[in-house]
Amino acid sequence: MNAAIIRRSRSIGHLLEPLAAALRFHAPLLLPYPKPIHSQPNEPVASDWSAPISNLLNRGGSWDSLSSSFGSTELTQSLVERVLLDLKEPLDAKKALTFFHWTCQFRKFQHGLKSYCLIVHILVRAGLLIDARALLESVIRKNAEAGNPNSLVVELLLSTYEAVLPGPRVFDLLVQTYSKMRMVELAFDVCRCLGDHGINPSLISFNILLHVAQKSNKNELAWMVFEYMIERRLYPNQTTVETMINVMCKEGTLGKMMSVLDRIHGKRCAPGVIVNATLVFRIFEEGRAEEGMVLLKRMLQKNMVFDDVVYSLIIFAYCQMGKLDSAYESHNEMVRRGCNLNAFVYTSFISAHCKEGCIEEATQLMQEMQSMGLKPYEETYSYLIVGCSRLGRLEESLNYYERMLKDGILPTCDACNEMLGMLCEAGNVEKANEILTILLDKGFVPNEETYLKLVDGYGENGNAQDILKIYYEMEHRGINPGLEVYASLVRNLCRCGKLKEAEKFLVVMGRKSLDPSSCIYDELITGYCEKGDTKRGLYFYDEMIGKKLQPCPRTFMLLVKRMFEDRSVQCKGKASENLKSQWNLVNHH
Repeated sequence: MNAAIIRRSRSIGHLLEPLAAALRFHAPLLLPYPKPIHSQPNEPVASDWSAPISNLLNRGGSWDSLSSSFGSTELTQSLVERVLLDLKEPLDAKKALTFFHWTCQFRKFQHGLKSYCLIVHILVRAGLLIDARALLESVIRKNAEAGNPNSLVVELLLSTYEAVLPGPRVFDLLVQTYSKMRMVELAFDVCRCLGDHGINPSLISFNILLHVAQKSNKNELAWMVFEYMIERRLYPNQTTVETMINVMCKEGTLGKMMSVLDRIHGKRCAPGVIVNATLVFRIFEEGRAEEGMVLLKRMLQKNMVFDDVVYSLIIFAYCQMGKLDSAYESHNEMVRRGCNLNAFVYTSFISAHCKEGCIEEATQLMQEMQSMGLKPYEETYSYLIVGCSRLGRLEESLNYYERMLKDGILPTCDACNEMLGMLCEAGNVEKANEILTILLDKGFVPNEETYLKLVDGYGENGNAQDILKIYYEMEHRGINPGLEVYASLVRNLCRCGKLKEAEKFLVVMGRKSLDPSSCIYDELITGYCEKGDTKRGLYFYDEMIGKKLQPCPRTFMLLVKRMFEDRSVQCKGKASENLKSQWNLVNHH
C-alpha cells in the first residue's frame, strides 16, 4: 500500500513539474515582493526590492513592464541607489538610465544628489557622455536651487567614485559642463577641489575653461587658471597660448609686454614665451615675488622662457621689493652666465634707486646705460623725473623732461603730474600750464589729477578765471571730475573770493548725483562768514546739518562768533537749534 501511495505521489509530482518550472520562471512577475514569514510583516530593505527590479530590467524589461510590475512599490533613496549599483556595468548602463527616468517621470520620485552622481558615473563609464552631461547640468541646477554649497556636487562625485570606478573622465566632464554653462568661477573651484584630492583635470578641460573665461571678459580669472595650471605642472599647448594671447589683446597688455621682451631679448619672442613671461611679470607686479620665482624656475626647466628673460625678471622683482643687494647678486650671475645686460635691467635699478632717493646712483646708471648703446625709454625717464621732483630738484627734473621730448618720448601720467605739482608749489603755474599744452599737442592723455594740480596752482595765485578754464577744459576732454576735484574747485574759488561761482558747483554736483562732502560746506560757510555774510553762512550750515554732516570745530566756532558780532542775525530752522545753546552761552558771557 505504501508503495502504491509513493508511486501515485511521484506521478502527480511528475505532472506538476512543468507548472512548478513556469512558476519559478515567472516568480518575479507574479510575486514581486518576498512572502512574509511572520504574522506582523517587517518593512523590506532595499536589497529585497532591488533584485526583482534589476532582474526585470536585465531580461529586457521596458517602461511599461516596470509600471505594471512595480507601479505601487514604495521607492526610497536607498532602493534607487541599490538598483543603479546593480546595473553599473557598461552593458547595463542604458537599463540604469531607463530606470532612473522611469522613477523620475512615471513615479514622480525626487532623486537625491547622490543618485544623480551614481547615474553620471555609470553613464561616463559606458561612454554615454551626452546623457551624462545632460544629467550633470540637471544636478548642478538642482544643487544651486537647493542653496547647497557649490562644492557639494564634486564632493559627492568623489565619494561615489569607488562604487562605480568610471575613470577620471567624469571629472573632466564636470569641469567642462560648468564651463559651458558659463559658470567659470565654479568650474575653477572644482579644479582646485580636485587638485586637493590629487586629481588633475585634462589640458582639454582647462583650455575650455580658459576659452569661456576669455569670451566672458573674465581676464583676471583666466590668468588665475593659467597660473594654477603651471603650479600643477600641466603645461600649455598651442590652444592655451592662443587663448591667453586673446586675453592679452582684450586687456590691452600685449603691446606693452612685447616691448618689455624686445628690450630684454633684443628680438621678437614666440607667443608662448610672451604669455609665460607675462604671467610671471604680473605676479611680480602684485608683490608675490616668491611664487613668481618658483614658476620661473619651473618654466626654465621646461625651456618655456629664455635665460636672459628669467634673470631680467628676477632682477625686476628684487628691485620692486627694494632688495638691491639680491638684485645685484642676480645681475652678477647674469653676466657670469654670458647673458647681455639690457635696458629693462638698467631701468629696474634706476627705479629702485629713485625710490630710495639716491638720485646720484640713478643718474650714474643712466649714463652707463647710454654709454653701452642702450636706449632709455618712457619708464626710464619717468622714474628720474619723479625722483628728482620729490627731492625738490626741479631743474634736473625739467632737464630729463626736455631730453625725453628730444627722443620723441612722452612721460607717464604719474611723472607728468609729479612735475606739474612741483612747478605749481613753486608758484610757477604758468610754466606748468605751458608744459601741459605742449604735451597735449603731442598726444599726451591727462587724467583727473593732472588738472587738479593746476586748479590748486591757480588757487594759490588767486586766479579764479583760469580755475574755471581748467574745469571747462576737463569737461571738453571728457574727464568726469570726482568729489576731490569739486572740493578743490570750491576751496580755491572761495579762496579767490568767488563765492557765487563756488556755489554753482553744488548745483552741478547735484545734477551728477554727487553728494557734497563736509569740507565743501566748510569752505562756503567760512568764505561767507569772512566776507561778512553770516546769514548766507548760516543757510549753508542748515543745509549741511540737514544732510547729516558735521562742520569742523573751526567752522562752527567762526559761525557762532559772527552771529555774536552781528546782532541782526536770528537762528531760524530746526537744523540751527544746536547753535542756540552755543549762542546763548556766548551771549551770556
